[in-house]
Amino acid sequence: MSQTGIVSLWNRYRSVGIVYRIGVAFVLGSLVGLVVGEPATALKPVGDLFVRLLKMLIVPIVVFTLLMGVRQLSPSSLGRVGAQVVGLYALTSAFAVAIGLGVSNLVSPGSRGLEELLAGAEAQSAEAPDAVEVVLNIVPTNPVGAMADGSVLPTIFFVVVFGLGLTLAWEETDDEQVKRGIEAFFDLADAGAEAMYKVVWGAMEFGVLGVFALMANVFGTAGVDAIVPFALLIGTMLLAAVVHIGLVYLGAFVVGVAGRSPVAFLSGARDAMVTALSIRSSSGTLPVTMSDADENLGIEERIYGFTLPLGATINMDGTAMYQGVAAIFAANIVGVNLSLADQFAVVAVAVLASIGTAGVPGSGLIMLTLVLTQLGLPLEIVGLVAGVDPILDRIRTMVNVTGDLAVTTVVATWNDAVDFTADAWNDGVGAALSD
Repeated sequence: MSQTGIVSLWNRYRSVGIVYRIGVAFVLGSLVGLVVGEPATALKPVGDLFVRLLKMLIVPIVVFTLLMGVRQLSPSSLGRVGAQVVGLYALTSAFAVAIGLGVSNLVSPGSRGLEELLAGAEAQSAEAPDAVEVVLNIVPTNPVGAMADGSVLPTIFFVVVFGLGLTLAWEETDDEQVKRGIEAFFDLADAGAEAMYKVVWGAMEFGVLGVFALMANVFGTAGVDAIVPFALLIGTMLLAAVVHIGLVYLGAFVVGVAGRSPVAFLSGARDAMVTALSIRSSSGTLPVTMSDADENLGIEERIYGFTLPLGATINMDGTAMYQGVAAIFAANIVGVNLSLADQFAVVAVAVLASIGTAGVPGSGLIMLTLVLTQLGLPLEIVGLVAGVDPILDRIRTMVNVTGDLAVTTVVATWNDAVDFTADAWNDGVGAALSD
């Protein structure tokens, strides 16, 4: 094939939206894993490379975009936006775990002859997060070390404090040289953010191969038989996710607050949702989530540059929901009926623990040990559920990321920081409901 033909073929390939290419890779990779079986796990390094690329972007994206967000926020508005964001994230997490419990009580997963599976399950070695330690660890003793370790929450804390300090210094100083220096620093952060967006583009292009390899590895390892006994558990989690997204994010937030079409929001958020479903990492999806907020939903950087990095760390709606579903699943297996008080305790523990749960694959299993301990249920359940956790993790991560964008849309609406003439809102399905 000539060079011209190769270029033409590449351009035609690129003309297909990345979300569709990733979706096709997701399906094809799953089929290859099921058909080929264990040999398909040889593709795992390709998937691992894609995940590592996204993880490489997390800290630079957080630093540059948070600095840009803080630059455009005055100290008073930073406090107002911060209170709105944290309050909404806590509220949606509480709703998520309550919906998970409600749907699980109706479906009753785990009550149909799974007791024998518990006997052969081995408990996972995982340490439940300590609440006091979580709070203390928000403040890094070594900010540079926190960035080097990829500790997102301490990094966010330091960058916000540092950015706020720069803003206050600029407002209060009369030294023009100091002002120019601060402006140059922020300009450098702006240039860094733009450069990182280009790197994100390259990572997502490779992501088509990466997602294919990830799914081939998952199904090549587990196979159909490994997930059949847990089909009801997976279905319950999926149903709870649909209910939560429909009622809270689309109904209450997009329609109720923003007055917009839910289809428009889903259209604008689809890249991030598909990526989250594919790679199982809220933090890893952060670059794509920011791109959707900016390019598709028309949200200003001063809002999404603050809300999304924070949400990728503390907003774990899907993970909290999973705790409710898994708690009912575990109780049914051992024949225990959870009282309303027990289920209320699940809500409280899940919301509080989600603050310290990292947005990385498999973190929900660690959080589950805390919930099971609170209820006095055997930790062997963790080992039992771990077999299908890659599938459950994809569902809860997709809920987490969708929640980040929904809350960001609400906060942007309240602060007049969203352009409703952006593409997603006006693609023929996204006009205001009042139009």
